[in-house]
Formats: sequence, C-alpha cells, structure tokens
Amino acid sequence: KEILEKYQDPFTVQWEGVIGNMRVPSQAEWEQLLTSCSAFLFYGMERFMSHVLLNRLVAMNIPKCHLMILLDLVRSQQSHQRITNSDIHKSCLHLALERPTETAMLLSLTGVGCVVATQWYTSLQENAERLEILFQNLLSIGRTTGQTVHILQK
Repeated sequence: KEILEKYQDPFTVQWEGVIGNMRVPSQAEWEQLLTSCSAFLFYGMERFMSHVLLNRLVAMNIPKCHLMILLDLVRSQQSHQRITNSDIHKSCLHLALERPTETAMLLSLTGVGCVVATQWYTSLQENAERLEILFQNLLSIGRTTGQTVHILQK
C-alpha cells in the first residue's frame, strides 16, 4: 500500500483491481482485469498461475496488456498448504506450465507484450524492494522496461 500511495499521482488514478488479502478474486474478475488492462501487476503468494484457470487463460486474448509484472513465488505455511492441496489435482504437465518460464511463454502467446517475473521463491520483503525499484524507474524516472530490468538484475 505504501508503494502504491507513493506513486499515486498521476499514475494510479486509472488503476483498478484487488488490493490486500480481504478476498480472493473470482475467475471472472481475473479475466476482466487481464483483458481490460494495459499493464498488470500481480504481487502475491505462490505461483501466479495457481490463481487463474490454465484452460481459461490459454483461450484468452490479451493484446492490450503491454506489460505484466509478476512478483509472485512467495511462500508461507498457509499458502504452501493451499497450493499443495490444489496441486494434488493437477497433472505433471499442468504443473510444469505453471513454472516461471512457461508462464511467461503462455502469457506471451495470449498477446501480453512484455512479462517481468521472478524466477525462484523469494520473500514479500524482497518483492517489495523489487516493486519499489520497478516503480521508481518506470514511473518516476521514465526508463524503459529493458533498462529497468537491467537495473533489477544488478
């Protein structure tokens, strides 16, 4: 919330979505947000793809989304239990498609222009630091996505 408030004007005026842990978005909400956005930010627990239905995502057309930032792969005991219970019902191939590289490829095939994503499990604090760097460079300084990712890699 602090980071969103810091970059509130003029960037977040048109932002919409679900903030906080008050509720889990429905599949219809995910689809509406993904198909209507020019940029999409996921900052959450476990794998992004564990929150959306794979068969619905691959059927989507998301050409208006120029940038998708996935700050996921954070694990808590509660999220690990939830994902373990969910993964029991998925095939090995399905689980393979939820890995970071495969997720980026699937999103690219649906029309997303650029995907910035974490590649391994991390902490909420580390993702908060990444988000601060992303917003500072993309929104405040006006660097390109490539320049910003290069800075993140350092």
